[in-house]
Amino acid sequence: MRIALIANPDSGSGDAERVASLLASAGADVETFPIGEAARAGEGGAERIAVAGGDGSIGCAAEVASRAGLPLAVIATGTANDFASHHGLPGGLEAACAVASGGTRTEHVELAEVCGRPFVNVTAAGLPPAAAEEAHSLKERLGALAYPIGAVRVGLRAHPVECAVAVDGEVIHDGLVWQVSIASSGAFGGGASLEADTRDGLLDVVVIEHGGRTRLIKHAYGLRIGRVEGHKGVVSARGSAIAMRVDPGEKLNVDGELVRAGDLDPGGELRFAAERNGFELITG
Repeated sequence: MRIALIANPDSGSGDAERVASLLASAGADVETFPIGEAARAGEGGAERIAVAGGDGSIGCAAEVASRAGLPLAVIATGTANDFASHHGLPGGLEAACAVASGGTRTEHVELAEVCGRPFVNVTAAGLPPAAAEEAHSLKERLGALAYPIGAVRVGLRAHPVECAVAVDGEVIHDGLVWQVSIASSGAFGGGASLEADTRDGLLDVVVIEHGGRTRLIKHAYGLRIGRVEGHKGVVSARGSAIAMRVDPGEKLNVDGELVRAGDLDPGGELRFAAERNGFELITG
């Protein structure tokens, strides 16, 4: 089995070398590519692509696998590993490598993108980017708990952002928001979730409108149990073409990675879409 391994040594525990060793021990012929050279992984005649890293590394690897027509194995070495948890993939390194090298079960998963940048979980504006920054310093001590704790801290002092959102050409919100999330898997923040289906080729949009700060406590609980969509002050929709307008200086949380809106589009005019059956995921 020839495996092209895309590795991000800076994610979480940074087990890239150990992953390569475990795959080789299982009989795989492994060639490793740093995340910055991921495109080359699909050009060397590999039989499958594997990615070792956190959630922010998966979208890039999924795009490479999709273009090469190869299945993708996810070896989660990040902190939260929301994508792996959502899809029931092994959390332990040895078990994940066994699936990557010898797994035969697969499922097709949609591949989402914002202005050409791929993602597999959620892209969000408002509180999530600020919460991710707050959680960064807590990860080493608290692991995945850093995300909900960071969110609580930010919720006490954050300010709403101005945002307009349209789903399939219909404006669903234009004004101040605490948070806007565009979801593929809907998993984020170390165990929070939104209602979403990664197989329908549609994106789910959740807008938490600006209101009393105390209401954020209820919304936070709703996000942890995956039921925030029914709350008062929350607008949700599903569609194939999503447009979001924010100030170009606003930060977005794209699968845990922080990106300025202006870096995706100079005017902050963001376009989202998803390709149904975008890539083949090895599940077991």
